[in-house]
Amino acid sequence: MIEIAPGLAIEDSELEEKFLRAGGPGGQNVNKVSTAVQLRFDVRNSPSLPPAIRERLERLAGRRLTNDGVIVIAAHRYRTQEMNRADAREKLVALIAEAAIKPPPPRRPTKPTFGSKQRRLAQKTRRGEIKSNRGKPADD
Repeated sequence: MIEIAPGLAIEDSELEEKFLRAGGPGGQNVNKVSTAVQLRFDVRNSPSLPPAIRERLERLAGRRLTNDGVIVIAAHRYRTQEMNRADAREKLVALIAEAAIKPPPPRRPTKPTFGSKQRRLAQKTRRGEIKSNRGKPADD
């Protein structure tokens, strides 16, 4: 069981891991050992997630979400299978934890009060008078 937040956890049985050969440096070890991990999590059919979190998670997943509603996370940063497996799980937990945060309420636009409009216009008039008095004195 993977704990994400208080009251929110995912069963290990909901995760599907596939091990692949990773590219990049590593010499002969790269060609022999399957260290990269591809973690799959079916968001749409998960009984552990409430509908609101499920919806936000699908939006946050972006390109990692397949048409079937499965999140695919690849991890091949480390040279060992165990570390890549832990890295993939951490990425999934971070993504779900971000989706679990409730969005802030929408902003309700307000209008300035009549008094504040009057004060602003009076201040503009005063400032304009100050600036107009800065000119050269008129020749009389």
